[in-house]
Amino acid sequence: MTAAPDAQAAARVPSIAEAAAAIATRALSPVDLVEACLARIEALNPSLHPFVAVTAEAARADARQAEAEIAAGRYRGPLHGIPLALKDAFDTAGLRTTVGSRLHLDRVPAADAASWARLKAAGAILVGKLELTEFCLGGPADDGAFPHSRNPHDPGRYAGGSSSGAAVAIAAGMIPGALGSDTGGSIRLPAAFCGITGLKPTYGLVSRRGVFPLSPSLDHVGPMAATARDCALLLQAIAGPDPGDPTSADPGPLPDYAAALTADLTGLTVGWGRTHAGADRAVADDQRAVAEAALEVLAARGATVVPVDLPDLWDFTACNSTIMMAEAFAIHERDLTTRGADYCAFTRDRIGLGAFLRAADYVQAQRRRRELVAEWRAATAQVDAVVTPGALGTAPRLESVSKFYFLQVPLMTCPSNTTGDPSIAVPAGIGADGMPLAIQITGRPFDEATVLRIADAFQQERGVAP
Repeated sequence: MTAAPDAQAAARVPSIAEAAAAIATRALSPVDLVEACLARIEALNPSLHPFVAVTAEAARADARQAEAEIAAGRYRGPLHGIPLALKDAFDTAGLRTTVGSRLHLDRVPAADAASWARLKAAGAILVGKLELTEFCLGGPADDGAFPHSRNPHDPGRYAGGSSSGAAVAIAAGMIPGALGSDTGGSIRLPAAFCGITGLKPTYGLVSRRGVFPLSPSLDHVGPMAATARDCALLLQAIAGPDPGDPTSADPGPLPDYAAALTADLTGLTVGWGRTHAGADRAVADDQRAVAEAALEVLAARGATVVPVDLPDLWDFTACNSTIMMAEAFAIHERDLTTRGADYCAFTRDRIGLGAFLRAADYVQAQRRRRELVAEWRAATAQVDAVVTPGALGTAPRLESVSKFYFLQVPLMTCPSNTTGDPSIAVPAGIGADGMPLAIQITGRPFDEATVLRIADAFQQERGVAP
């Protein structure tokens, strides 16, 4: 790279939709857009640490190729020439994929993850790999293989996990979008804490082939970006069945997700998850107030808002955590036994909980999961989507994040991992401490179009900043 620019001089990059429109008319060069990303990364990565690898020269070469293709009339669509980054759990051919761990520092995959291969086919450009909490489960560890990401709104606050680097890079204006993975909230919690938009699609809609697993029956892959519209553009490219992924689903012909963003919610019924907004008084007052204010915006856009009583949030959290710990331990048992010292303490102790779970515990958790899915379906049968707070409150201070926080408080994000339903985190305001607050919108299986429509309508009214 060239000499590091001043952080203020390195301008924030435009959104995917903005950049795509300009590239399509040749008002913006992919080369210039990539250079803007690289300048912003060089300025801010030393202090915020979202990138573990920057593929500057390859990105420049790909940008030149994209520009030549577009000039020759071979424009592939709205992602052609758009720079993106990947959580470092996604395989990249010829480029190491560490999953944030010392155990994988020398691992160089031979093939791309299926979702990244689809983005490349759409013309997207890789500018780097993003920090994550180790093996998608560790916390903001000081003993990790890489420095943990810092929340750009306050570096002393948690950026969320595990797709932390993606949320930080987007929130800081280094890149317009990224891919993350979500097992108990790993896309949506970082999005909520950093003030961006993050979508967890329906289980099986996006291939997980080539993405390192945490808990195969709960893992999802999805887009992260500044806006719901950007997430729609990314989802269009990565959604659809994959014969190479045994958990892949075929929902039939995909809708045009961007075309569904009408900003008009007339005819939709939105449920207010009032029981989860209470959540045994764990939800902060400012977070609840922001969510209730969001309902007024949705009503003004034409939606009918009704209260719904959802199954207990603690039941979802306990069910999700039990399944996740058991499946994660099954994946890591050998390495924990032979190379335990190479794990950071957060990860080792969290995954180690799985050693104390019995087969009966796992079976009972899966049984309870089926019951919770049925209870959720019954509770939401009369609504098109459900709105809840995006989290319990704003991002906690780093020193307050305990190894086992997910056993101490209920997690707002766990229900849709348990049910497999699509769910999106959308920035919705600023808390009393000056940090971002969010709402969460959860829809019916494979109805991402409605979830994105509601999120976009809210952002059209309120803007995309927290």
